[in-house]
Amino acid sequence: MFDLVIKDAEIFDGSGAQAVRGDVGVTGGKIAAIGPKLGAAKQTMNADGRALAPGIIDGHTHYDAQITWDPFVDPSPALGVTTTVLGNCGFTIAPCKPADRDITMRHLTHVEGMSLEALRSGINWGFESFPQYLDMLEKQGVGPNVACFSGHSSVRTWVMGAEATERAATDDEIAKMAALVREAMKAGAVGFASSTAEAHNGEGGTPMPSRLAEDKELRALVRAMGEGGRGVYMLTKGSKTTIPYLEEIAAEVKRPVVIAALFHSNTNPSASFTWLNQVNEARARGHRLVAQTSCCPLSMDFTFKSPYLFESMQAWKPAMAAHDPQELKKIYSDAAWRASVRKELEERRGRLLFNSEWNKLFVVEAAKEENRGLEGATLDVLAKQAGKDPLDYILDFALSENLDTQFVAQLLHNDDTEVGKILADPNTHISLSDAGAHLTFFCDAGFGLHLMGHWSRDLGVMDLPQAVHRLTGQPAKLFSIEGRGLLKGGYAADLMLFDPKTVDRGPKRRAHDLPAGAARLTGSAVGLHGVWINGQQVTNDKGFCADPKSRPGKVLRSFTA
Repeated sequence: MFDLVIKDAEIFDGSGAQAVRGDVGVTGGKIAAIGPKLGAAKQTMNADGRALAPGIIDGHTHYDAQITWDPFVDPSPALGVTTTVLGNCGFTIAPCKPADRDITMRHLTHVEGMSLEALRSGINWGFESFPQYLDMLEKQGVGPNVACFSGHSSVRTWVMGAEATERAATDDEIAKMAALVREAMKAGAVGFASSTAEAHNGEGGTPMPSRLAEDKELRALVRAMGEGGRGVYMLTKGSKTTIPYLEEIAAEVKRPVVIAALFHSNTNPSASFTWLNQVNEARARGHRLVAQTSCCPLSMDFTFKSPYLFESMQAWKPAMAAHDPQELKKIYSDAAWRASVRKELEERRGRLLFNSEWNKLFVVEAAKEENRGLEGATLDVLAKQAGKDPLDYILDFALSENLDTQFVAQLLHNDDTEVGKILADPNTHISLSDAGAHLTFFCDAGFGLHLMGHWSRDLGVMDLPQAVHRLTGQPAKLFSIEGRGLLKGGYAADLMLFDPKTVDRGPKRRAHDLPAGAARLTGSAVGLHGVWINGQQVTNDKGFCADPKSRPGKVLRSFTA
């Protein structure tokens, strides 16, 4: 007798093959049989012809902190995700010495838009080393399956302390870092993650530690990762880590190099395709480079208390270094500072996160009642009506509302025709949800549902079997996650039941349910009727349904080569 049988489903097995009609039987958390009219079960569910697929593998998240207080990493399991990869960009919280906890949290509040109050109230610091972190997660249990990167910035801070954000490392320090990476890989890290992206700044606008790494450090740590013949090197690249340079590293260590973040820009439309072509040319030469992209337009909610979209600019550094609101307001009011920002916006147009597309920047929520009529208006229109330069207008408006105005910017990846070409490339890794980070700015945890709904069903950029493959079998192979990502006998019963006619992500909403009552954006699913993790149902057609005390997931610590 099976534990569970899901009857009469259109079975998409995750390989990209066309669906077949049939039943799936589950025993002991694994797929025991697939076929017509399976036998008796302790529980039987009729799919009524809906689609049954492997659960989504989210390959780019920042749940490292949240998972210590929220093992189910809400909202991902309610959005079809059964496996999460943590620690992307190298922004991990392990290893971490007690003396470095505060600066680690402060960096995360800037680089990943996290609430400092929520981090201080919520993180369980029952670890110091990376192996201890995995052990702690294993002991407390996890909701979805979890794979964790060894993170460059944490490794650097462990070895160098406060100087990790100030200077290059010595040979002795590099050797100590490499030993930590080896320790992490031995303990079960999925790979090594880093960032050289200029937008990645920590407290006060200081570069995140990994950005200070010289070539010899970066190569030494990637070599340390790959010594055992396994592991994925994941990098959020900056201008100095070019694709040819990363191809050299891939050729040297003979391991996959996953490169983020491939976004299309309307102000520099050829750049993303130049990058993608370089990656594909490297692949043709036998070097495993993978471009990591998103299927969601990149938009951000923000206030001028923490305007992440401007913080990659050199001219914005004085504002990032401000110690209190009054100092920040003084900087925002300074005409010379505004002129320097305006100059950089002009000179670097097409190479920044925000590229002066004022027609794609909106007022979402005014703080003062008399300004509510401006909600929904674009900044180009408002500035023109006021006879002001757009930068002057938005800063003056924010200052008049004590920096409490909520804005939203549609930044990148918003041309469906061009983005569709990137997604249609079968070798791109569709991910970049950033789930667990930027919680006040956006929520893309439902990216997989958006791929199947908007891109597959509505636009026909890929068929549904291929969309499912890109979310399941493909990332399982990329990260060498054995026994998951496919509906196949003996594989884990990580399952997703959905209606192809309606599946999509629902509208975002603001919740105040983080530790210390901090706010976040979250969302729910449309057309999702069930999610199972290792055979245990965690989501039904009404949303998350598991006992919060249950822990059906596994901490993944063993990966194939």
